[in-house]
Amino acid sequence: MPAGRLALKISQKGLYALQAMMTLARRYEQGAIKIRDIAAESDLPEKFLELILLELKNARIVDSVRGARGGYQLRRAPSEIPLSDIIRLVDGPLAPMGDAEQLRSMIAQDADHRALYEVFLAVRDAAAKILENTTVADLIDNKGRKGSGPKVAHAVKKKATGA
Repeated sequence: MPAGRLALKISQKGLYALQAMMTLARRYEQGAIKIRDIAAESDLPEKFLELILLELKNARIVDSVRGARGGYQLRRAPSEIPLSDIIRLVDGPLAPMGDAEQLRSMIAQDADHRALYEVFLAVRDAAAKILENTTVADLIDNKGRKGSGPKVAHAVKKKATGA
C-alpha cells in the first residue's frame, strides 16, 4: 500500500458517493450543481460520478434539474441524510462481518462459536449506530468548508453514542 493511503472497508464507489454528497451539502443553498463542478470540487472521475449520482437519484437522495442551470442537488437537507443510507445503497450491509440477521442466525445455530458471533454482532451494531446517527451535515462545518479532523470525529462519536 502506498504511503499516505488508507485501507478502508468501503468500496471506491461508496467513498466517491460520500465525497459527492459532501460537495452537494457544502453547496446546498446554491441549488443544482453541474456534474463537472461536483467532479472537479470532489476530485472524482466525471463518468463514474454520473453513475453514482443516477443511483442516488433513483434512491431519492438527490434530485436532478434539467437545462442550462441544471445539475444535481440534495433532495433533503444535509442534516436529514444519514451516512448509513448512502453506504447501504452503494455498498450493502454496513459491516464486513455480515448483516445483523445473518449474525443472529449464526448465534442461534452455532453454540461453539456463539461468543465470537456475538462480538461480531456488537461491532456491526456499533458501526451501524454511528453511521445511522451521523449525517452528511456532520461532515462539514457551518461555513461550508471541509470537516476539521479530530473535532469532527469527536462530535460524531459523541452524537452517535449519546455521550
